[in-house]
Amino acid sequence: MVSTLDESPRAPFIAQLTAPGGDFEVAERTVNGIPMRVYTGQPRTLRDILEASRQFGDRDYLVYGDDRLTFADHYRLVAGLARCLRQEYGLVGGDRVAITMRNYPEWGPLFWAIQAAGLIAVPLNAWWTGPELRYAVADSGATLVFADAERVAILQPHLAELAAPVVEVRGGSQPPDGVRSWRDLVDSLGPDAELPEVTVAPEDDATILYTSGTTGRPKGAIGSHRNHCTNMHNTLLGATVSAIVANGGVAPDPPGPDEPQPGVLLTFPMFHIAGITMLCFAALTGTKMVTMYRWDADEARRLIAREQLASAAGVPTLMRQLVEAATEHPDDLTTLAGLSMGGAPIPPELVSRVDTTFASAVAPSNGYGLTETTSAVVSNTGSDYVTHPDSVGRCQPGADLRIVDPGTGADTAEGEIGELWFRGPNVVRGYWNNPDATAAAFTDGWFHTGDLGHVRNGWVYVVDRRKDVVIRGGENVYCVEVEGALFEHPDVADAAVVGLPHAALGEEVAAVLRLHDGATTGAEDLREHVATRLASFKVPSHVVFWHEPLPRTTTGKVLKRDLRDQIASTVAAG
Repeated sequence: MVSTLDESPRAPFIAQLTAPGGDFEVAERTVNGIPMRVYTGQPRTLRDILEASRQFGDRDYLVYGDDRLTFADHYRLVAGLARCLRQEYGLVGGDRVAITMRNYPEWGPLFWAIQAAGLIAVPLNAWWTGPELRYAVADSGATLVFADAERVAILQPHLAELAAPVVEVRGGSQPPDGVRSWRDLVDSLGPDAELPEVTVAPEDDATILYTSGTTGRPKGAIGSHRNHCTNMHNTLLGATVSAIVANGGVAPDPPGPDEPQPGVLLTFPMFHIAGITMLCFAALTGTKMVTMYRWDADEARRLIAREQLASAAGVPTLMRQLVEAATEHPDDLTTLAGLSMGGAPIPPELVSRVDTTFASAVAPSNGYGLTETTSAVVSNTGSDYVTHPDSVGRCQPGADLRIVDPGTGADTAEGEIGELWFRGPNVVRGYWNNPDATAAAFTDGWFHTGDLGHVRNGWVYVVDRRKDVVIRGGENVYCVEVEGALFEHPDVADAAVVGLPHAALGEEVAAVLRLHDGATTGAEDLREHVATRLASFKVPSHVVFWHEPLPRTTTGKVLKRDLRDQIASTVAAG
């Protein structure tokens, strides 16, 4: 197991806060037979977080267009929904409830009602096809489905197969036969309902989050209340340390009632772990969370100005557009103090660009993690990130890390590349209804990420996905490294590197590039640009120019398998 100690200016404050008696005390515990370090303080469950959110009263919680839902109104709605789920629908502890919709404000109350009722939320990818949604509903055994009108239309040919009632959110006045309208359900709720009397424990299952399914069928990662609350503690600890560092090493006074409410623009989909993280963190801290129908850089800029938001969160491709908007409209983004990025590899050039564009007034941050680690298991933020832009950061206090040789299963030496394995209270227990996949990905509580990387002086570096490494003539080429070099060219707007079959070398490197509008840089210029930064065997043999957005998942990862198939014929044709 590697050491994750370092000389970051944040380290002493983290050590102090997590020490015995500290506000974020961490202690050794055995959870489900696995030794780990856990936070000892409250909250212990998501229901605890919901109940504590009542203190924020008339502050805005969820903002969407002209719709606003205060914390007080949100709690009343959640209480009514939770009772409805238990009493009218007859659901019992452990039953699954699926949610599939855009980032509408109804998403939050549904999620919290499921947690408060002791049920399991099954957020489904809103961009899946009807058969994909049908599969996940059946695989999870969901007993009730909440879907927006777009998803109901997609599901309509499969409604008879679902074996679960469907409630349509933001639909027309007359939903399809057999589908209940959200308005009808809400109108049936008691205005003064209290949460149902149920017991929720830290080890109870809270969510089943399906992986993106870029290879094979999606798998449902089972997240517990401890997993999610650990994620909240990690996020809050990071924010607390950032505030102490910004205040000269002294903990700032708690914000007074007259101080502006913190706010965030969430562009991650809420069916993704990053979106759920922000939804929960906003409830924990009294933060106003603003969402959009779909991404639009100009609309994002206007919302930040209108709502006086202090932060924005999203995949790097979208945050790059926000940085570009800041160059043209600096007065609209004066309230920004942080940009949180994740979901896909972040080019070091983008980290530096955030810092220079905002003159160090906006702190870039990155959370490295997966669905199976319940969001960020490693993080990098602020000045640490600016000085180490090629690192995903340092492990969270309760996370253990091993770097394992994929061939032998032995731990590698400091600085050597291997597969990243994590263990700790934010690692899920396995995959729903899939013991074979669980056995393949988990060993004695250690989760095999499938990512390759190494550690130097406590800093974690991710170099590539195991399945994406290009092996050219026996030499490993890590695509992330080549992509980072390409992003340093001012004409490159987007980049992806893949391996193509080669008769003699086994594979060769191919770069797929989208240039900024009006850019005329040629393939040879770009190859020379990479050659000045990396070894010759890493220089792309082929450069393919792409005139549309690169194919990506909803969380920003390039669909490299699809891209590889598409460009293979292009390269073969010369």
